Amino acid sequence: MAEPSSNGKQRPDTFEVRILRQDKPGSPSYWERHRVRYEPEMNVISVLQRIAAQPKTVDGKQVAPVAWDCNCLEEVCGACTMVINGRVRQSCSALVDRLLDENPDEIELQPMSKFPVVRDLVVDRRRLFRALQKTSCWIPADGYYDMGAGPRQPPALQEQNYPLSQCMSCGCCLEACPQYTKVELARRPDETEEQFEQRKQQAYDQAFVGPHAISQVMLFNSHPTGKFNAGERLEALTAPGGIQICGNAQNCVAVCPKQIPLTTSIARAGRATTLHSLKKWFGS
Repeated sequence: MAEPSSNGKQRPDTFEVRILRQDKPGSPSYWERHRVRYEPEMNVISVLQRIAAQPKTVDGKQVAPVAWDCNCLEEVCGACTMVINGRVRQSCSALVDRLLDENPDEIELQPMSKFPVVRDLVVDRRRLFRALQKTSCWIPADGYYDMGAGPRQPPALQEQNYPLSQCMSCGCCLEACPQYTKVELARRPDETEEQFEQRKQQAYDQAFVGPHAISQVMLFNSHPTGKFNAGERLEALTAPGGIQICGNAQNCVAVCPKQIPLTTSIARAGRATTLHSLKKWFGS
């Protein structure tokens, strides 16, 4: 017997899962329904595992297992992001009991819409990581020899930076951002695969970097070692596709699974880039 829901009603023995599938990049997408036996304390990953074990639709048709991304299963890696019941979130922490409370009829799964679909629920997130590369979101190291203890940081700075360091590049903020639009390019008949990839990277560099990259710039610019390259990162934020595109919709902070204060980072970045531009204007 299935357990009762949070509102006291009895859970059904089975529930339906509606999945938006796509066989390969560029092919048309289509909806598919599966029926899964209810078990307490399931998450979306376990639902997909049940479907993979018996890949049949509700009408009994044998199909290929659904493809999806996952790794850590504890909301650390950020790989399992998808749109669940119309809201972007991590599928490892999306619990079936809560999803059925939202919609007792079915659970709906879709891939993120801002990235190219590789197959089914798997998307190509290279643009996300390209933005981190464009903004130099790392601490340069000039060697791997022992350099002794690092610079000390005051507790107030540690408390400010720790939430920013929890970013797992999941893409939730990008999916929710109205200024972060999908970049779609088709390979030309006369260009090689390498030329197509170069053109794609150029298009990524011209598009909005996104709130995740802006927040990481503020994290590394406030680091005692990282601040030596602060100008380089601020220069990237003032380039095409930088912070000037942000419309301050604040959707990003509302969907962040780590509750990172993204809008605070964006405000700080706006002030920092303005000061950076003024200093350049006056030759400082």
